[in-house]
Amino acid sequence: MSQYSMVIEWSEEDRLFLVTIPEFAERVVMPCTHGQTRDEAIRNGEEVIEMYLEAWQAEGESIPEPRTLQAA
Repeated sequence: MSQYSMVIEWSEEDRLFLVTIPEFAERVVMPCTHGQTRDEAIRNGEEVIEMYLEAWQAEGESIPEPRTLQAA
């Protein structure tokens, strides 16, 4: 499992859970994947994260850093 963020939201219009990856928002059209169930959306989101990371690495492009919570 990656350390990248995923936002999973239900779309009444699409009748699907839509996945957004905030760290990729400036480089990829969002939402970037979906699922009929929350679990499927999470699995698809993880696959998309790995796919983009592998492609960017192969192309020698910069890879966005995962966002982390800072302790107060």
